[in-house]
Amino acid sequence: MDFLEKYSYRPADIDVKVAAVKQKAAQWQNKEVWCKALGMIDLTSLTVSDTPTKIAAMTEKVNTFKDTFPQYPGPASICVYPNLAKSVADARYSRDIHITAVGGGFPASQTFASVKIAECVAAVKDGADEIDIVLAHNSFRDGRFNDTAKEITDIKQAIMSVNPNVHLKVILETGALDSYEDIAVASFLAIESGADFIKTSTGKIGVSATPEAAYVMCECIKAYYDATGKKIGFKPAGGIASAEDASLYYGIVDTVLGSEWLNPGLFRFGASRMANNLLSALEGREVKYF
Repeated sequence: MDFLEKYSYRPADIDVKVAAVKQKAAQWQNKEVWCKALGMIDLTSLTVSDTPTKIAAMTEKVNTFKDTFPQYPGPASICVYPNLAKSVADARYSRDIHITAVGGGFPASQTFASVKIAECVAAVKDGADEIDIVLAHNSFRDGRFNDTAKEITDIKQAIMSVNPNVHLKVILETGALDSYEDIAVASFLAIESGADFIKTSTGKIGVSATPEAAYVMCECIKAYYDATGKKIGFKPAGGIASAEDASLYYGIVDTVLGSEWLNPGLFRFGASRMANNLLSALEGREVKYF
């Protein structure tokens, strides 16, 4: 299927559009935006040294965040490997803290489809209510779009059979795609296959999130919304750390999608370092809470 023709969309002048957002960046570099961005973070730990004890301690930090900073929103979710979803579920005080698990052979998506499904289902059974998977580049890059789409659809159906309210985020790994057109095709394919969010990157390859990739993805979300009336969420991730980064991506979403998307239900940041940096910007001093 020609997704670009179907949605009457071609990426054009993306560098110019991003430059225009950067020129207006000052309007989003303020405490109101940083406060909102803090509540949109999927607080992430995805390292080889993660243990149940470490993840439980991170969860406890989120549990008690309001005791230290009652004036700010806490992170939207805690993002961990699938085998550690239960550690978050057992340690969290409130279900308002969502549990995001990366699944499906993260970060390369290079395993059997049956294994991907089983892993995602197991994570949901252990308490995850959000699953982040990586687009299958092994089929996408070969032009086998039906295979790529089927894998997403099968995972979505499987996890919803466990929890009908679970959300699926599909990571495009935009740094491994060759053009803005490829990013657009991947965006539409993921959305049509059942993605509730599309996400830029894993943070595990050389090129992570870029403003240009984010702009294309947001334009695709808008084109899909214009055609269907359905809102799809957006999650930039990978290398996003500073308050200035948060302001820039917030500005892109505000510019392309508008204020209706500026909430945790439709906009998340995947980040491990950004929470402390936003707190530091808000407090006007170095904060190392998380």
